[in-house]
Amino acid sequence: MSRYPRYTKPYEPEVDEAEALDERPSKSSRKRAAHAAQALGERLIALKESDLVRLPIPETLLDAVRDARRIKSRGGLSRQKQYIGKLMRDLDTAAIEDALENLR
Repeated sequence: MSRYPRYTKPYEPEVDEAEALDERPSKSSRKRAAHAAQALGERLIALKESDLVRLPIPETLLDAVRDARRIKSRGGLSRQKQYIGKLMRDLDTAAIEDALENLR
């Protein structure tokens, strides 16, 4: 007598589960968005202070950009850029990009 059953029914997710999986963004699209946010943060770091103040960004992001300008360590600056990218994930980056284009 075997311990294992002879036949097991394969798992079929319910329709709601399958639809939920299809609606969320893929890992690669989330990574592309994170890299884009970090690249936009690097553009913010390169701006002059007078231009930076005119942009529609929250105070926490403004402080993080100012801190990044003071950091001289390569590893520390890299971590600060990642933190800036993390802060920007929750923001409307299209408005910031539009404001950057208007500055030019």
